[in-house]
Amino acid sequence: MTLRAGQTRIALVGAPTDVNSSFLRGPAEAPAHIRAALRSDAGNASTEFGFEIGAEIALEDHGDLALVEGDADHAMIAEAVRAAAASGAVPITLGGDHAVSWPAVEGIAAAHGPVEILHFDAHPDIYEDFDANPRSHASPFARILERGLAKRLVQVGIRTLNKHCREQAERYGVEIVAMAGFEPGAVPQLGAPLYVSIDLDGLDPAYAPGVSHHEPGGLSVRQALDVLHAQHARLVGADVVELNPRRDINGMTATVAAKLVKELAGLAHRNGA
Repeated sequence: MTLRAGQTRIALVGAPTDVNSSFLRGPAEAPAHIRAALRSDAGNASTEFGFEIGAEIALEDHGDLALVEGDADHAMIAEAVRAAAASGAVPITLGGDHAVSWPAVEGIAAAHGPVEILHFDAHPDIYEDFDANPRSHASPFARILERGLAKRLVQVGIRTLNKHCREQAERYGVEIVAMAGFEPGAVPQLGAPLYVSIDLDGLDPAYAPGVSHHEPGGLSVRQALDVLHAQHARLVGADVVELNPRRDINGMTATVAAKLVKELAGLAHRNGA
């Protein structure tokens, strides 16, 4: 790929795994559906920032990793993300379930140091050891925080906070912007290096039905975009996870995922990746 002067490089890294899902399988099939939505003639390559993929933004598709749904996958994801970040690109990992965020953040931290994380989700995903599986998709942020890979975690859209997760949030100093009474302006400005993790079930199921865990009362797509667009720190990496194509309706959630990938790319360019 020939780069133009001033282009921001975005590296798509597919992580097709859902072995650590606690409820349904299906997210392993998601990367191909997100790519298809990105390339669909139903839309175009523009972002709401006014930047376009192929003009100000160079989109590099690194394909899907050859994961085996075993422990070796962790190092494979971490290294792919690290290498992309070290090359000067902004990696966006396409899940897969939310378990992929741990190795993805590990790879980013290896290249950029500890990050600040903006996390969209219905669930806090900070269980100490969900179902005796430390790699569970309900536990990635406990692993990230206990290893010092993040210096700040702000969670948006949370509406399933139980006693254990509340205690975990207090233990790690997690900042939670709950869905009850939500206002986009309540989400703080994070600093650099910034990492964004988007679990699609953070959105209300009316906007994103293609997820394993339907949790009513969530964010609208516009609310999520307003929060994302309000961040001005340098974006160094992101993930979009938990699309379950087996539950999607007319590709609606895949289209939302593709929209979020484009806006993450636009944010990276605007904020000076």
